[in-house]
Amino acid sequence: MPTPPRSPRSTAAPQRRPQPAPGRASRRHAPPVRRRKPRWGMRMVTTLSVVVLASAGIGHAVMTSLNADIARVDPFKDMKNRPQAGHGMNVLLVGTDGREKISKEERRKYRLGGAPCRCTDTIMIVHISGDRERASVVSLPRDSYAVLPAHVDRTTGKRHGAHPVKLNAAYAEGGPQLTVRTVESMTKVKIDHYVEVDFTSFMRTVDVVGGVQICTADPLKDSYTGLSLPAGRHTLAGGQALQYVRARHIDGASDLGRMKRQQRFMAALVERITSSGILLNPMKFRDVTRAVLGSVRADKGFGTDEMLDLGRAMRNFSPSSSEFTTVPIGRMGYAVKGVGSTLKWDPVKAERLFHALREDQPLSVHGPRGAARIVSVAPQQIRVQVENGTRTPGLGRRVDAALASTGFRTTRAPVNAAAREVKRTIVAHDPRWDRSAKSLATALPGSELRPVKGLGATLKVIAGTDFERVRKVRAEDPGQGEFGVVRGDEVACS
Repeated sequence: MPTPPRSPRSTAAPQRRPQPAPGRASRRHAPPVRRRKPRWGMRMVTTLSVVVLASAGIGHAVMTSLNADIARVDPFKDMKNRPQAGHGMNVLLVGTDGREKISKEERRKYRLGGAPCRCTDTIMIVHISGDRERASVVSLPRDSYAVLPAHVDRTTGKRHGAHPVKLNAAYAEGGPQLTVRTVESMTKVKIDHYVEVDFTSFMRTVDVVGGVQICTADPLKDSYTGLSLPAGRHTLAGGQALQYVRARHIDGASDLGRMKRQQRFMAALVERITSSGILLNPMKFRDVTRAVLGSVRADKGFGTDEMLDLGRAMRNFSPSSSEFTTVPIGRMGYAVKGVGSTLKWDPVKAERLFHALREDQPLSVHGPRGAARIVSVAPQQIRVQVENGTRTPGLGRRVDAALASTGFRTTRAPVNAAAREVKRTIVAHDPRWDRSAKSLATALPGSELRPVKGLGATLKVIAGTDFERVRKVRAEDPGQGEFGVVRGDEVACS
């Protein structure tokens, strides 16, 4: 059974019967139909919006009737040897492909062709602090290297021993229960509640709140999803918002870049819901929650009283109350036989991150920032090889050290360039990593951008005689501290 939320007051819920919402026909509540598998975990924010909206004084009967719309699943059945419970509440948010519920016209318009997969597309741990004043969201990349515990395959009925996979395969082999078991095994964080959603409700929810505003410093274009946004401020409706959060081919950041855009969108949605008056409009509240809950599956313990209790505790919740990060990656492209290329977590940093969740601690301390140029890709995401293009001894080491101190992932092994008479510092880059190259060039005043096809993900700086300094830069999604944490108000449009 899931561990109930821990707070100073008892969370034990009395027996209750679902009541029909006002203006809604009464119906007999049959056992919930197993819903098709939803999509990505961004709907955690809309689940949180139910919590926040409940604080507006909406009646228990209305919340109860909405509770009846949630399909139930038991992800904790027969689970043993689970991690010790910490403080606060941990929700595992899982999304899978639900495109079969999208109309043919929308599938064509938003590039949703192909058959839906039976695997999780996004996995997030959402930690609600014990004092209900903070939400910490940790994204777990779907390609993370994982070892599944021994289990029975839910499709074939075959018993499997423990074996390596990508994290998103846990759902395909063992559904919600194996997903929870795997995440708990990897993080040692006890999961209190499980919520599973699809992108149909995502589109409807965005439309119901009147769209969500995002800002981008550079144009965003992805031929796979059809996303095409010029630089600037945009209010995205449901379909375009779906393109924005699904896009993986904007630059070389791939899935990691997509997760950052998802986090940015989550923060923007929280800001929209908490500042637009939806909290004070019962009809809007009903429409938003119905749009969300119509496609949600959750554990049996996540119900009306839990939502109301959290709602009352989170009256002052705002974007500044939320913080977002991705589990630290120690090795990209970690090849596993029979599995393919995976992402291996940094064991030391990841353990510190999950320890903070277990101890109900903030993931970052937010202090004042120094003056820095805003760039579209964080220095921590850019790998650089430095070459000395002059005959000045030690210049390569000086440039490498200066870039590293600013946050760039240098090789720490500078070499001499083939040409030793370079006057203007050059940033050589594969055209696919042009946004990263522009961010690096911003840190090197006066440098020249030089596209080189086939160069790969590592950018090259050829230091010239004009080199003077490395300018401090930070991303528009300004990750702080060793975990690269951002607060919701830091990624909202200013």
